Amino acid sequence: MADDAFGHPRLAALYDPLDPDRSDLDAYLRMAEEFGARRVLDIGCGTGVFALLLAGRGIEVVGVDPARASLDVARGKPGAARVRWIEGDAGALPPLRADLATMTANVAQAVADPDAWHRTLAGARTALRPGGRLVFETRDPARRAWESWTRERSYRSVDVPGAGTVGTWHQVTGVDGPLVTFRTTYEFAADGTVLTSESTLRFRERDEVGADLAAHGYELERVGDAPDRPGREFVFVARRPDA
Repeated sequence: MADDAFGHPRLAALYDPLDPDRSDLDAYLRMAEEFGARRVLDIGCGTGVFALLLAGRGIEVVGVDPARASLDVARGKPGAARVRWIEGDAGALPPLRADLATMTANVAQAVADPDAWHRTLAGARTALRPGGRLVFETRDPARRAWESWTRERSYRSVDVPGAGTVGTWHQVTGVDGPLVTFRTTYEFAADGTVLTSESTLRFRERDEVGADLAAHGYELERVGDAPDRPGREFVFVARRPDA
């Protein structure tokens, strides 16, 4: 079940205007080039920003996401016909023999349920060719990023074409071990509508992720920083063995 931020049509249409700076994807584009990827599986593709960047470079892309509203946004973009869009999750994909599978931004953390997480890792491995790689990021729990998710520190007002001025902010509603639950509020000045979306992210320790990858038969090649957020994220590069 997708959060309303991605599954509600009115909110899905806000995703790109509220987050126009996607320089975080540059590192993933460089890795696709580094690994010579010609076929990529974009898990949690959302509104298709990364998938379309890849397709624009002549790469064959499959984008999978459980949120129909987000996929509708993706399908309406220029070049969308070059991408194969799948509504669903990575746990039930056919063997794609992909060179690279990715989970950008918050995707890995948004798979908060342990069973769903293990299905995702297993599904990504099945979709990869032998020697293919899985790359994803997750926040370092030690940095306690959620402490800044308050109205006072996260509020912003954005003029969105076609929607008018939208005020939005985050507010943490619960912390239970590695699980952080928060509410995102959206206020539409044009008609006074207020919509909210409830989300839960799992903050996994580095060793925990490494153990999960090993349990699903991956070889962990490296763990690095997100170049645009040094010291705040773990970026995992794991390989499906040749045999």
